[in-house]
This record gives sequence, structure tokens and C-alpha cells, in this order.
Amino acid sequence: MRRTTQKKRDAWWTVLLVDPLATPLVRWTALWTRITPNQITWLALFFGLGAAGCFAFGTWNWLLVGALLYHVSFVLDCMDGKLARLTGTGSVFGAWLDYVFDRIRVLVCAVALMGGQFSRTDDVIYLWLALAVVFLDMLRYIDALQIFKIRHGMRKQIKARARRAREAENATELAFMEDLLRENPEADADAVAAHHGGETDTAAEAAEERAVPAQRASASPSASAVVPVTVPAPQGDTRPGRPVTAIVDLHREFRSRFPGYLRLRAFLLRHRIRTHLVSGIEFQMAVFIVAPALNAVVPVTIGAGVLLLVFELAIIYKLLLSTRDFARTLDSFDAAESRRRAQEEEAAESGAPVAG
Repeated sequence: MRRTTQKKRDAWWTVLLVDPLATPLVRWTALWTRITPNQITWLALFFGLGAAGCFAFGTWNWLLVGALLYHVSFVLDCMDGKLARLTGTGSVFGAWLDYVFDRIRVLVCAVALMGGQFSRTDDVIYLWLALAVVFLDMLRYIDALQIFKIRHGMRKQIKARARRAREAENATELAFMEDLLRENPEADADAVAAHHGGETDTAAEAAEERAVPAQRASASPSASAVVPVTVPAPQGDTRPGRPVTAIVDLHREFRSRFPGYLRLRAFLLRHRIRTHLVSGIEFQMAVFIVAPALNAVVPVTIGAGVLLLVFELAIIYKLLLSTRDFARTLDSFDAAESRRRAQEEEAAESGAPVAG
């Protein structure tokens, strides 16, 4: 049940403060009602608009009620996806509806919260905060979408290069280090490579000469991000020419600069918490729940905005380093292709067959 409804990684606010309530509610909803995920999405928007109405009054009592309604709205917002996964009733339109309603809720609540405070105090800072909240929410989700597209594009290009290498040399399988670490959060990068390899450097180098379109990566961040390792054959399999797995690590330079990152990441993943500790979710909860509940709209909103920007800049910096690893990976494929062609030309001149 939990594996079906809960994500492998999620925001810490969701894991700690929403899932304990949302998961049993989803189970009950699936068993005893005919409510659909889209209906829950509409209900979440309704409670979000109710929170905005409370925020508009501006007094602390109404702010407290608005914060409670916003949390209920977010719980429902999490339930629609969980119910869709549990019952298999998810749809592309439902995903679109959920995303659009989330943005509407943030926009309306930001205007209502800051507008209510402005009408009560005549302090222009609340107008600027309304613009800042809407801008930061937009920035976070646009940035997330673009980073996803760039990472997907990099992986797609590397897979295409590896596919051409396999066709040319009958060569190698391909795996990405980030996927292997996600499946094994307790392991570090070296342990993952060893698990998927298990042979000596000499054997790996020999396999590389036969099949892998890249040089074996060293510990230096400037080295190739492609690490060739030989996959252990099944017991009793003595066939020659065993397949080789090339592990592509597009976060090699980042981990070399911040060696403690994997330990922190492993600790958080054991509790299903993603390393992006202040994302759009935490930002919204700070602005629309914590700030009204504490009657401290200005300091909490500013603090949450600063933390969101810090984490966004960290993600952008990580992407920058990843693009460098990506460029080195493509260079390693180009170098391997040049070596292969040189060997073919040399073999053609001498009349000897090309090793492959």
C-alpha cells in the first residue's frame, strides 16, 4: 500500500507532516467511496480558495484559520496523486489539472495574504512580497522543468552515442550512476561501480580495449565521466566476450568537490526525503502556513524566499558541473571513435583483421 501511494523521494514536509494523514485517508477513500482523483483535485482548490478568503481579512484569528485550510488543501493535493497511483485511474489531463490548480492556489493565496496585510497596515512591503512570492513560485517550477529537459537531453545523447558504439564494436551496456545510487542509497559511487564490476583494473582495461568507448575514469573531476566495468557472468556461464557495462556519472565533479554529499543524501533517502530541502513545497508551506500561524508574514516569507533561492542556485551550480561531465563524456566517445577508425585504417593497410 505505502509503496504504491508514497513516492520513493519526496519533500520533507510531505513525508513528515502529510503522508501519515494522507496515506490512510487514501486507503479509506479507495475502499469505501467512488471519489476520483480529479474530484479530489477540485476539492483541494476549493479549500485553497477558502484559505485565501480567510487570509484576506488580515487579522491573526483569520490567518490561523487560513493556515489550517491551506494545510488541508495541500493534504488533498497530495491525495489525488496517491489515489490515482493506487487505483490506476491517473490521466494526463489529471496531471495537467493538478499542476494548473496548484499555480492558481498559490497566486490567489499570495494576493489575498499580502493584500489583507496591506489593507490592515498600509505597508507597501506586502505588495512587494506578493510579487516576490508569485515570482519565486514561477521561477522554481520553470527552473525545475528546464533542468529536467536538459538532463533528459544529455542522457538521450549519451545513450545514442553508446548505441552507435555498440553497433560499431558489439560492445557495451550503459548505466547512469545516479540511477544506481538511487536504487542503492546506502552505497557510495565506488561501491556501486565495484558491485557492477568486481574485476581487477587490468581486466577492466582489457575489456575497455575490446568494447568500451571511453577511457577508465580516474578520481580527478576532469577525467571522463564514463567508468567501464565488467558485469559478472551468471554462474556456470563460460562464454567468451562477456558484456561490459559503462557507468556514466554525470555528477562526478560535483561529488568530488563535495564528498560529504553522498552521506547526507543516503541519510535523507533512508527516510524518503530528497536532498532539495527547500523546494517549492517547503516555500509554500512557510508562506501560507508557518507565517500566518506565527503572525510573522514578513520575516518568514523573506527567510523562506532566501532559502529557496539558495537551493535553486545550488541546483543550477550542480547542473553546470554536470554539463562539464557531459562534455567530457562526449569527448571520450569521440576519442574512442577516432581510435577505432585509426585501428581500422591501420588494419586495412596491413591486411590484418581488426580486433573487436
